[in-house]
Amino acid sequence: MKLIYQWMLAFFGVIMTTIVIVGIAFTQYSTKTAYNNTWDQLEGYASVIEREAFKQGSQATLSKQFIDDGRAILSQQHVSFNFFNAQNEMVYPTPDANVSVKKKYWKHLKNGQVQRLSMSSDARQFNTTQEQLVVFKPVFYNNKLIYVIGVASSLQNVKSSLVTMRKNLLIAFLLSTIGGILLSYILARYQISRINRLRNATHLVAEGDFDVQIENPGKDELDDLATDFNEMVQSLNESEVEIKRQEDRRRQFMADAAHEMRTPLTTVKGLLEGLQYDAIPEEMREKSITLMQNETNRLIRLVNENLDYEKIRTNQIKLNQQRFDAVDALQNIQEQLQKKAAESGDALVIDAPEKVPIYADYDRFVQVMFNIIQNAIQFTTDGQITITAKEGFHETILTVSDTGIGMTDEQLKNIWERYYKADPSRKNTKYGESGLGLAIVHQLVQLHKGTIEVQSQPDQGTTFTLTFPDEMIEEEQ
Repeated sequence: MKLIYQWMLAFFGVIMTTIVIVGIAFTQYSTKTAYNNTWDQLEGYASVIEREAFKQGSQATLSKQFIDDGRAILSQQHVSFNFFNAQNEMVYPTPDANVSVKKKYWKHLKNGQVQRLSMSSDARQFNTTQEQLVVFKPVFYNNKLIYVIGVASSLQNVKSSLVTMRKNLLIAFLLSTIGGILLSYILARYQISRINRLRNATHLVAEGDFDVQIENPGKDELDDLATDFNEMVQSLNESEVEIKRQEDRRRQFMADAAHEMRTPLTTVKGLLEGLQYDAIPEEMREKSITLMQNETNRLIRLVNENLDYEKIRTNQIKLNQQRFDAVDALQNIQEQLQKKAAESGDALVIDAPEKVPIYADYDRFVQVMFNIIQNAIQFTTDGQITITAKEGFHETILTVSDTGIGMTDEQLKNIWERYYKADPSRKNTKYGESGLGLAIVHQLVQLHKGTIEVQSQPDQGTTFTLTFPDEMIEEEQ
């Protein structure tokens, strides 16, 4: 069964249930009201008869003239009445000792309580075969019961008005049923249109359109679903953009890597052919071998950086953390990079106390600092690279500042991305050729549960700030 018909049945069921409940309640209320109004009217007649039919004196007697006149008038309204004496014997209109009020009602009448009854056709008080509504009203004289007035009206009069009312109610019910069907269809159609809107949007997303958005006023669960859908589409859109961005960088990296590999391979191949055919003079052979070693190391470094990044990203690297002197490690790095810094006209300066303890994996710490300092040398010419180290609160703080070309805000957003190069024109330099150095640095610092931040301005230089937590903090984290 289609959802629209399910919704229609649900709405129609609710509407019809409400109509039936209201109809039954209204019918019962109308019946009760009609009975009560008739009883009130009969009790009013009984009060008038009590007031006018009895002459109060030394002895309460009936005014037969008024009773006869009243009987003639009320009979035109299908109302009859009779009298019972204190011994519960009918004395009017025809005396009959065998006709009396039932004992269970007479008991209440003696206590002065008016009795309102619906009497069946076997009642003998009013000599009729019809069902009647009856009011028995006691009359007292000197606090003694002297008479009981019984006033009755045919129930047929009440039922005829109720039948008319029920016919009108049935017509209203039929009209309400038709209206309920139409209203159910409109409501179901409206809800289905909202679901179809989600369905159509889902088809668009399946076809690759991640810009679709669904309007929603936030009124009910379907609107909440639309909000979740919009958030999902936005997330998919962002993922699609990121995938394209990463794919573009991967392609650029593959092109750069192929270029970087081709150059040393071509060099090595040429030198090997020269050695093979004795085309290289004897005095140049040692220099040629050194050049081949450098180019081979360059290829190994390119491959290792990719392997390192993948291992770090997939949590395959286990840190061997220990306490050691950070300044001693920085001085070793300074010695290794001093020649490269000098070739760029840079001064490599360490500004730190004699000893600064740090808790880290020694080899990975050296790798991190080496990459950052080498990166600073790459982008600084005739400047200065300053390295600082100090103890903080349960942590070790290090900075690497340069006076190089700096970076824009857009470049700062992407420096931790794989394959990203702040200055693509420098891709052919012998440092940082893969664009993986800072991405590896970021992953390694996070692996130590440390932090790394960078501040930079174009043509002003760049400063990297790193923190490594102490052993106690490390364990708590």
